[in-house]
Amino acid sequence: MNMNKIYQVAGHRFMVSGKELCTVTEGIAGFKPFEVQQKDALFVFLKSADVPIMDSVQYTFKYEDVTGTFGRRDDCFILTLKPKEEDALHLWHKEKEKQLWLHGNLCVRLYRFALWFGYGLMTLPYDTVAIHSSCIIYQDKAVLFLGESGTGKSTHTHLWNQHIKNATLLNDDSPILRVENGTVWAYGSPWSGKTPCYKSERHELKACVRLSQAPYNRITKLSVLHAYGAIHPSCPPEFAYDNNLYSHVSDFIGKLLSEIPFYHLSCLPNKEAALLSCRTIFQVEI
Repeated sequence: MNMNKIYQVAGHRFMVSGKELCTVTEGIAGFKPFEVQQKDALFVFLKSADVPIMDSVQYTFKYEDVTGTFGRRDDCFILTLKPKEEDALHLWHKEKEKQLWLHGNLCVRLYRFALWFGYGLMTLPYDTVAIHSSCIIYQDKAVLFLGESGTGKSTHTHLWNQHIKNATLLNDDSPILRVENGTVWAYGSPWSGKTPCYKSERHELKACVRLSQAPYNRITKLSVLHAYGAIHPSCPPEFAYDNNLYSHVSDFIGKLLSEIPFYHLSCLPNKEAALLSCRTIFQVEI
């Protein structure tokens, strides 16, 4: 087996180095469509025999039975993922270097998250942010549906797929937005939640829509202030507690708000809600 694998996501190439990491990555659904043959990469994931000790905790979170901790030691960012009754996986990165190091439990659910986190950490300075959302494609343009887990993002994009001709899903959990020369692009990614939708393609972003459940269907365009409130919770929360990282997030959001309209859709989980949002965003009759 090749000891190195190169993957390209949102135009950024990264390397997974070493037989063990390459084997695990190849076994994860979603990465194969993003594999490329180029030799150069922006950064590289490597296996390490040891791990630095975190001395400053910035953020803690939970998913499933995993406790995540993000913090620092001097100029080093450290992420620890600790499942209940299992060994932890550690990822760390020294600022201004191009390597990310991994140590510990390389089970798929931890390793996939560590790759997502490391990718976000390294590409953030390049106006690139993974957004927790479901992304639909229509007329070759992308629309992001935002909201907390359980608010109906996947349901709404499914309704577009079902009732709007030629609407297709790009990604159902973590599409990646990148600002390039003033244009905002939505990219597919290897991280798509519980929906296996892994597309190595990009589409210009048309709009962002924050969803909330309601006993009626109503859509309104948001002011800049309310648009900031709509997108901010969908950005990676781990990066909000370090001044340097958060400055990149703020710059990115500012560029996004200057180019893209935002809406709030209060809705039922029905066909009429999908048609209403499509008509409003694209100014078409369906």
